[in-house]
Amino acid sequence: MAIEVGSIVEGEVTGITNFGAFLQLPEGKVGLVHISEVSNVYVKDVHDFLKEHQKVKVKVLSVDPNGKIGLSIKRLEPAPAQARRPEQDGSSNERRGSGDRRFGGDRRFNNERRAAKQQPAGPLSFEDKLSRFMKESDDRLLDLRRNTESKRGGRGASRAR
Repeated sequence: MAIEVGSIVEGEVTGITNFGAFLQLPEGKVGLVHISEVSNVYVKDVHDFLKEHQKVKVKVLSVDPNGKIGLSIKRLEPAPAQARRPEQDGSSNERRGSGDRRFGGDRRFNNERRAAKQQPAGPLSFEDKLSRFMKESDDRLLDLRRNTESKRGGRGASRAR
């Protein structure tokens, strides 16, 4: 069986590096599973997911003319369920309990509720998403600066101890 893009093959882990794992494939070929293609969850160390001489099924992502074969394990796993965010109608107890001003609890909650009311019904264009992101970022930076200045006494200099 030839190794083609999109095919699913079984290979044996022959080496693990800090950027991924090398697999021995059928027909004596070697492919690489990059660290970003090992699992649907964050992978800090490939050793936590794979061991040498372990047999794994992989999907072939790319085959380049130089013989490099890109593989993926996570593309064979079912997609992770998206975590549901609490509804923004004010009925969420999780949100309401986070009133710690140091972390912008009440203010952030109110800003998110306000933003939810202003969202148009249809999908947003890239420019709309970018402008919303920039506005929210500016608001958060302003809040952070105000909070930091009040802790320093408003002078911006650290106190001598």
